[in-house]
Amino acid sequence: MESYQNAPVHYVESKSCRAPNQVGSLLFEMLCSQQKDFQEVVFLCIGSDRITGDSLGPLIGYKLEKFHIPGISVRGTLSEPVHAANLAENLELINSSYRHPLVLAVDASLGTHEHIGYVTLSEGPLRPGLGVKKELPDVGDIHITGIVNFSGMMESLLLQTTRLSMVMQLADVISKAILYGITEYYEM
Repeated sequence: MESYQNAPVHYVESKSCRAPNQVGSLLFEMLCSQQKDFQEVVFLCIGSDRITGDSLGPLIGYKLEKFHIPGISVRGTLSEPVHAANLAENLELINSSYRHPLVLAVDASLGTHEHIGYVTLSEGPLRPGLGVKKELPDVGDIHITGIVNFSGMMESLLLQTTRLSMVMQLADVISKAILYGITEYYEM
């Protein structure tokens, strides 16, 4: 994963009991430091509900949409996933439907063996599809990923055989972290 304008990529071990607070605090700091004058936040949760390792985004979207937070919109859920085939369409919809949104992209990623189960967070756009060698548009002002498996050979097969328990653990941590960071931001 490449960083944006030298923005650091933060790695947080999801098995840590402090992981939701750590990721949420980092998100809060990034929201506070945004140069963009945004009026609402759009969570763009990317992935497919048909592939276990790629279902992280839709699972997080499913969890977030239940909270109905004012000023927050969620695109990409289990019932309406945002994936390679409809990403461009969803980006056009976001650009035409929202006034000055801050887009926070969420996706599964592949990494090294040592980083499986880690959450990454960074300012700047996400490059979805990079792990499976797809050419998709960069998305987001901030991005969060969960490293669900290792990269190497046969990435598509790795995503299909990723353990659901790993994906659920990451989805729980990331959704709690987002709620913590957003709540802190809107309460200040």
